[in-house]
Amino acid sequence: MKQKVGILHPGMMGICVAASVQNSGHMVYWTSEARSPQTRERAEKFSLSDTGTMAALCEKCTVIVSVCPPHAAEEVAEQVLAHSFQGLYLDANEISPQRTVRIGQAMKASGIAFVDGGIIGEPAWERGKTWLYLSGEKAEAAAACFSGGPLETCVIGESAGKASALKMCYAAYTKGTTALLCAILATAEELGVRSELETQWSRDWTDFGKQAGERVRQVTAKAWRFSGEMEEISSTFREAGLPGEFHAAAAIIYRRIAGFKDAPSIPSLEAVLEALSQRSQD
Repeated sequence: MKQKVGILHPGMMGICVAASVQNSGHMVYWTSEARSPQTRERAEKFSLSDTGTMAALCEKCTVIVSVCPPHAAEEVAEQVLAHSFQGLYLDANEISPQRTVRIGQAMKASGIAFVDGGIIGEPAWERGKTWLYLSGEKAEAAAACFSGGPLETCVIGESAGKASALKMCYAAYTKGTTALLCAILATAEELGVRSELETQWSRDWTDFGKQAGERVRQVTAKAWRFSGEMEEISSTFREAGLPGEFHAAAAIIYRRIAGFKDAPSIPSLEAVLEALSQRSQD
């Protein structure tokens, strides 16, 4: 069955989600209300239909997919609720299972079918690279919106929160260890032993000294977003009875380098380490 699917919002990840919906034979809509020129450019490139306002999008669409920075997940959900949407709402944001359940309960109370989603991987432009995990009573219906790929889907249960829990645990390692490398290299730089550390790393693991620096440089473009995700992971760990302090610290690390978000090129490692050493940002 052909669906009218709204994407909130077509950012770098959201636009690839929209492309998979299009590839699956469905109509894709977005709203330009309060969105940036960059978002508008992406939406126009992929010929998404602009409803103009959130109210119009909620009236037009049978499915809405939320893909936004973690801090905005509940705000976006509240906007949808405020416009009396009646359909299926897929929250595919990087948030804790506790927040997911809270959003789901509000949706259900308003008669909206709710599905929890967790995206693992980079923006998907080829099959087998990026996975959208889904959980909830209507997870299979949500999966059908992406059947044409390249975004892969996997339904992992009927309980909202399970997909988000998997996302949090996965990112706790991948993005958490990158934050740890940031802190290690910045500390080594401050203490005057970075060169020796990189040499020893590369003795233990081939070329790891250089690889670590590249990971730190490359993460700067997304650090502004990862800081919020680390806070969500910290909350997830605490709710599970584990210490959340490690990822709370990782959030601070990412906030210190969030200023590189719109840099015209990848910054030098020296520039990143200098930013990491600035305590005033905390």
